[in-house]
Amino acid sequence: MKAEILDGKRVAAEIRAEVAKSVEQFVASGAPAPCLTAVLVGEDPASQVYVRNKARACEKAGIEGRTHRLPVDAGQKELLALVNELNTDANVNGILVQLPLPAGHDYDEREILDAIDPLKDVDAFSPINVGLLMQGRPRFLPCTPHGIVQLLHRSGISTSAKKVCVIGRSEIVGKPMAMMLAQKSGSCGPDVANATVTLAHSRTADLAATCRDADILIAAVGRPKMITGDMIKPDAVVIDVGINRVDDKLVGDVDFDAAAEIASAITPVPGGVGPLTIAMLLHNTLMAAKLQTGR
Repeated sequence: MKAEILDGKRVAAEIRAEVAKSVEQFVASGAPAPCLTAVLVGEDPASQVYVRNKARACEKAGIEGRTHRLPVDAGQKELLALVNELNTDANVNGILVQLPLPAGHDYDEREILDAIDPLKDVDAFSPINVGLLMQGRPRFLPCTPHGIVQLLHRSGISTSAKKVCVIGRSEIVGKPMAMMLAQKSGSCGPDVANATVTLAHSRTADLAATCRDADILIAAVGRPKMITGDMIKPDAVVIDVGINRVDDKLVGDVDFDAAAEIASAITPVPGGVGPLTIAMLLHNTLMAAKLQTGR
């Protein structure tokens, strides 16, 4: 293996320490501790673990972490009523509705996410915040793409004038990731901009050739080991966003062993992009508190 391993855990720890210090200064200025409130519907084990991890991360950063739990049979109206209640609660700075919502119910997920006050939308899913990102003047940056931006920046990897291929067109990762990397310098993060971006997906003609043309390859498609070694340009940087469970083992969207022989740098799964998502959620919660208090 020749590729440098990009350590997401280390970078996330750096960011969380920076956020904790900023929170301490924020509170010392006379402001209340920032508050992130998660809404969890049902008893999905994975969702419960995610919410617990976020609460622990909040505590370590000096952020108040709350969780509102609704039964699995809670309806659309009940969930919307809770979101509206949190919107008007001055003590709540960030609102997070844990996805996915329970299957078998007639939830309109888009309506629920759109109901969150854009100033408390720390996931950056609101159409207002997405529109601001599109215009290059974001209020909040989506957590996973922002974590990738920070990982590249803090690893000394420039995207300027580079060809970047983002595989996957989700609203959470693929689309915002492509938009952030194509922006002009400074609008979405330090030194990570001005890329020539291709947004690829399952219907891309000759996907392998498109991937092989990329200096930086970001896989966020949700299919285990879909990106094989022969799809990677020699010395490319490979960012694997996928988290897939195969035979009780977590694997990414990239065939790690094969890719590591070809790439110049690569993220592992687990321990790559995953830890950065929560770190950037803490960052956004602090930003929301500053915006709402005028500090």
